[in-house]
Amino acid sequence: MNMPKRGLYAITQTDDKTVETIIEEVAAAIRGGAVMVQYRDKNPSDTLKLAKALLETCHAANVPLIVNDDIELAATIGADGVHLGKDDEDIVIARHRLGVNAIVGISCYDSIERALEAEKLGASYAAFGRFFASGTKPLASPAKLETLQLAKHKLTIPIVAIGGILPENGNLLIDAGADLLAVVGGLYGRDTEQSAKMLNSLFERSNS
Repeated sequence: MNMPKRGLYAITQTDDKTVETIIEEVAAAIRGGAVMVQYRDKNPSDTLKLAKALLETCHAANVPLIVNDDIELAATIGADGVHLGKDDEDIVIARHRLGVNAIVGISCYDSIERALEAEKLGASYAAFGRFFASGTKPLASPAKLETLQLAKHKLTIPIVAIGGILPENGNLLIDAGADLLAVVGGLYGRDTEQSAKMLNSLFERSNS
């Protein structure tokens, strides 16, 4: 599946949740307009079962599924790609294992240099953040809006913003240059479908 150019990038929130609940939430996010989903699970228990169920849910809606960190899991289930951080295997290995059409995203934190290098190595998108206080990554170092503005001028691949994003602040990131908003906490814990719709509507407003 192709890399979406713009929109809501839903990331799973898995702690203390059943497979059924996680699938339900992802389906609701997709109904609300999510254009891509990432399976992120820092405390996995039934990884393969959940990953396969997520893939089925996403593909039924023609939405790509990305696996966080785990190239082998992505390959095993036939996911659409992988997201890599600074401690994960590199882009070249991921591309070799998953194929030329796979979506390979890279965490760039607040570094334009890292993003430019990632683009050169064949990354599909560059993710910057965290931009706001985040319950998912409370210790992550902050990123600046200026970094998004600079990235917009220097990169040709899509730009993803992450970290504490809510319907109330996402427009600041889109206006600064973000093509996709990657959201975890801002989607769940309330009406997921409605939250997704509100986040998605920020992109429509920025076009008007």
